[in-house]
Amino acid sequence: MAESAGPGRDGRSELSLRVASSLVLALIALLATHWGGWVFAGLWFLAGAAVLHEWLAVTQVEPRFALQIAFTILLAGLSALFFAADGGALEGSAALVLAAGVAAACARTAPDRRWAAAGFAYAAVITVAPPLVREHPQLGFVAILWMFAVVWFTDIAAYFTGRRLGGPKLWPAVSPKKTWSGFAGGLLAAIAGGGAVVLVATRFGWTPPVSLCVVLVVSALASILSQLGDLGESAFKRRFGAKDSGRLIPGHGGVMDRLDGFWAVAALMGLVLAGAQGARGAWSAAG
Repeated sequence: MAESAGPGRDGRSELSLRVASSLVLALIALLATHWGGWVFAGLWFLAGAAVLHEWLAVTQVEPRFALQIAFTILLAGLSALFFAADGGALEGSAALVLAAGVAAACARTAPDRRWAAAGFAYAAVITVAPPLVREHPQLGFVAILWMFAVVWFTDIAAYFTGRRLGGPKLWPAVSPKKTWSGFAGGLLAAIAGGGAVVLVATRFGWTPPVSLCVVLVVSALASILSQLGDLGESAFKRRFGAKDSGRLIPGHGGVMDRLDGFWAVAALMGLVLAGAQGARGAWSAAG
């Protein structure tokens, strides 16, 4: 969720920079989504690697460079394994996660080990979940568009609604500029945006796996999670005294700053897919 820019020329300049960066990133994301395959998986591997780099830099774990190299190699392995096997090969993925645990154990202090392991898990969600959704036979391209729509509509509407209406702060100790009016505006926009994506896709022949009512409910849940993801990242940065997670994206800061809300929605979709796969396995075993 975006925070309000300051008033005056500096605020307008910052907003223009944010909009320009957002448009470029959106175009890249949409093109990669259209292509799918290894192009899409590669984009999210790069995003996961950038998130991992920023996480380790903010938390200042040591030995940072060695952990960065080890975790990036393991992320590449996870990306290739889950994409090529369509979410299968559980033994291989378990081995990679175990290796990540061993790598995290090499950090110098107990807090460093915990933060390093958490950073790998955070980056793994970004790396693995979107390609799994994109390759799913019933979800695919439309589900990724739905995820983008929910997060982007939440972000944009929360920003402008919060600036326009103001009112009580959402969580001032963590993010002093966010308001309950922005939260509500983002929620309503996400419901409308998520529903619109599914309705349009249905008119073009896509068959949704759930009813429109379920889509609207899940869109609301995803919007709430997106805003919680943003607040969580703000709390994370505040814990370590960082204003931004990085400087890679003009007007936004780091990749974590841009993907905090999307991370939460990606985690939700990953849990949904894992739950569906587990239910199918239990049903097959029972049959």
